[in-house]
Amino acid sequence: MVNMRSVFIGRFQPIHKGHLHTIKQILDREQDPIIVIGSSQYSHTPDNPFSGGERVHLIKRTLIAEDLPLERIDIIPLSDIHIHPLWVSHLKSFVPPFDLAYTHNPLVRRLLKDAGIEVDETDLLKRKTYSGSHIRALIRRGDDWEPLVPPVVAELIKDLNLDERIREVGETTTKR
Repeated sequence: MVNMRSVFIGRFQPIHKGHLHTIKQILDREQDPIIVIGSSQYSHTPDNPFSGGERVHLIKRTLIAEDLPLERIDIIPLSDIHIHPLWVSHLKSFVPPFDLAYTHNPLVRRLLKDAGIEVDETDLLKRKTYSGSHIRALIRRGDDWEPLVPPVVAELIKDLNLDERIREVGETTTKR
């Protein structure tokens, strides 16, 4: 039997325990997730400090560390096109066929629904705590952020000096 395929769309800046919680829920529903990394062309900015390739690497290492079935999961970087009515067609041209979508972004949800794609929900894990913007803010301030991401992600962020990048690019908008 072939499992249903579902896209899970996010920026994963960085992948955190909330994302992992959603991926596990999708797998538990007997669906094969296609993890779509949105805004993949952006990097080195306060909202998008990691490159698309770095995000693929962090996600894949997380899936391996969590012993999740890689044979059931695809990871696809997707660049923005900045033309909302065409975005779903753009998405479909880059990912394998899918039956269902998951996103917690209201605009993406609306675009998918307008295109006739069913959008399902997962239980969120403390949304305000487990969010990329919150984690990046903690890193910038030098506060404790590591418990919010899988251990392998914290290790890689530090080993690759990505925490330093977050602090440096964050200064471009915080300095007066």
